Amino acid sequence: MSALLRLLRTGAPAAACLRLGTSAGTGSRRAMALYHTEERGQPCSQNYRLFFKNVTGHYISPFHDIPLKVNSKEENGIPMKKARNDEYENLFNMIVEIPRWTNAKMEIATKEPMNPIKQYVKDGKLRYVANIFPYKGYIWNYGTLPQTWEDPHEKDKSTNCFGDNDPIDVCEIGSKILSCGEVIHVKILGILALIDEGETDWKLIAINVNDPEASKFHDIDDVKKFKPGYLEATLNWFRLYKVPDGKPENQFAFNGEFKNKAFALEVIKSTHQCWKALLMKKCNGGAINCTNVQISDSPFRCTQEEARSLVELVSYSPNKESNEEEQVWHFLGK
Repeated sequence: MSALLRLLRTGAPAAACLRLGTSAGTGSRRAMALYHTEERGQPCSQNYRLFFKNVTGHYISPFHDIPLKVNSKEENGIPMKKARNDEYENLFNMIVEIPRWTNAKMEIATKEPMNPIKQYVKDGKLRYVANIFPYKGYIWNYGTLPQTWEDPHEKDKSTNCFGDNDPIDVCEIGSKILSCGEVIHVKILGILALIDEGETDWKLIAINVNDPEASKFHDIDDVKKFKPGYLEATLNWFRLYKVPDGKPENQFAFNGEFKNKAFALEVIKSTHQCWKALLMKKCNGGAINCTNVQISDSPFRCTQEEARSLVELVSYSPNKESNEEEQVWHFLGK
């Protein structure tokens, strides 16, 4: 009981939902190469959660347990499409949160146990981004790199602003529309430094290594060459997407210049080090939930049984603000 309470206290449950490309229905599953997703709650309700399981069927945290880098030509026995030899070391796992052309703002619930994907809720309402003419919703497959964290207590040397307290964001520019919860391998091409309400909010530009056009892209200049206008559209979208909500235009470091692959890789390295400090309890993570099942030397590591219990608890009452101990006792039938 006490162990479960400690895990729960590292992040309080919040609300969620979506309209996206996953199959509907509580408890349904969708298989991927190395990971599975499991839906809990009704889509398009604040109870909706998308939990992650590994290949053996055990619950994991996508934020903490999915590795940042793709370390070999064959990851966990699953072959991947061949990339250039000198690019293997720069392949990363990306968790897709928002499919291209959709509006629901889906995100990893960083403050909830096991960090499922949920829909962002603001002022008691599910959040949908406005359409920025002439676009419909998000203009890329949007997601994040696992095992990264933009520390809100550490000022970025490049932007002179503190981090936004989230994993680093990724804009995947390939030709396929992906689904919420997919875990794909991406090549990093460059990065944009968005300053969102005074915080550094890096936006990586990447492409799915299995995209039919992936072999053309190796750095940010290739995006300019083979997808003319896409970077300009990206800059414009991020500048304006909060304006319909009554907020001012967003600003950018470097006057909105997209930095190249080498620069982006250094930013990823830095955010990965921040995440390591977070998981080792060497910095103030605030309400971030660090519960994980695979980081052997982390003080936040839990057993598979505890992870399953936490998923059931979050699914049982994701929106209630009752006492944590009461939730645990009710869940256990005490």
